[in-house]
Amino acid sequence: MYDHRDPPPGLQSQGAEGGTPDQTRTRIKSGSDTNIISTMGAVLHWVHDVASVTLLKARRTLLQAAILFCVLLLLLWVSIFLYGSFYYSYMPTVSFSTPVHFFYTSDCDAPESVLCSFPTANISFIKNERDQVMAYGQPYRVSLELEMPESPVNENLGMFMIKMSCYTKGGKTVSSVGRSTMLHYRSGLLQSLSTLLFSPFFVTGMAEQKQLIEVELFSDYKTNAFQPSIGAVIEVMSKRVQIYSSQLRIHAYFTGVRYVLYNFPLTSAVIGVATNFAFLSVIVLFGYLQFVWGGLLPPDQVRVRVMMGDNTRIQQRREDARKRMEKENSQKDLGAPQVIGPVKEASEFHENCTGALAFSARPSETDTKEEGSPDSKGPEEEDGSDVSDGCQRPEEGETTLRQRPGAWMSE
Repeated sequence: MYDHRDPPPGLQSQGAEGGTPDQTRTRIKSGSDTNIISTMGAVLHWVHDVASVTLLKARRTLLQAAILFCVLLLLLWVSIFLYGSFYYSYMPTVSFSTPVHFFYTSDCDAPESVLCSFPTANISFIKNERDQVMAYGQPYRVSLELEMPESPVNENLGMFMIKMSCYTKGGKTVSSVGRSTMLHYRSGLLQSLSTLLFSPFFVTGMAEQKQLIEVELFSDYKTNAFQPSIGAVIEVMSKRVQIYSSQLRIHAYFTGVRYVLYNFPLTSAVIGVATNFAFLSVIVLFGYLQFVWGGLLPPDQVRVRVMMGDNTRIQQRREDARKRMEKENSQKDLGAPQVIGPVKEASEFHENCTGALAFSARPSETDTKEEGSPDSKGPEEEDGSDVSDGCQRPEEGETTLRQRPGAWMSE
């Protein structure tokens, strides 16, 4: 017979584990691969979630940035438009120039180079048939430029007068001024040298022998708002004068804000646009807070702050009423006599009323919870009214007999 022998311990453990060492390593490797795949899946899922959230946040941020940029661009455009409108309406015409065309009569028997009347011109101070050239209260400098030839007639003319009269819409003259002028003197030698030197230009027509005379008529002219000047009459008080052409020039002298706007246009524009932009931004910000958050201070907080003082006073009155009623009840319990005979019912009625009043002085839990509501009333107002209606004093005709408690009444 054969003896039974147990297998070695190593083989028993291998058999218990379910296979050979190669199978064990295969199972371990497959398990590690499964763990790696599950870990990679979790990582990929987390990366996908993070990417989705990041993309959503980026899209939302981009949308908010686009809306903010559009709002800022709109505010900037409105600021520039407001400043341009203010500048156009506030700043008057800086300078105005118009040609002066003189007319005179020639239907007389006058010698050669002598006119029959003084040269006269009528100038309008309204441009585009509706706009005033000069603003009310603004000082202006009014001057007349005369282009005169250096002819022997003008040289022998000497001084002559120029008169200017401003009139209103009804033809009334509101201001008049007269100024004198003449050609600048040049000696014969100087004229000969000048002619010799500039003879090529004189021959080709690039230069002429003439002088430009400027006559200042008004140095500080202001038009009246009640009687505005709409035109002027210019008269050269000489019948021998010779004139090529003439120009009337009106130039404004600015002071204060207008001086800054005219002499520093870029700085004024930057400051004006920035001020308008800041003002409009504050308005838009307050509107956004009112629309989204209900304002800087919500209505609930305002109501709580307003009603806090009223609730405190109501609670204080309730506490005072409760203490007063407890004090009165304690004094009545100490010195109240007992009622005997037929007046026992009146005594019981009085005790019931006193107890009801004492019970009404205690604040209930419901009143304590509803202290914040403005519609809640104090217990002394509600219960007291009920008790006062139910409990009445005895009539005057009834009599009561009271006796202090004795030893025989204690039973």
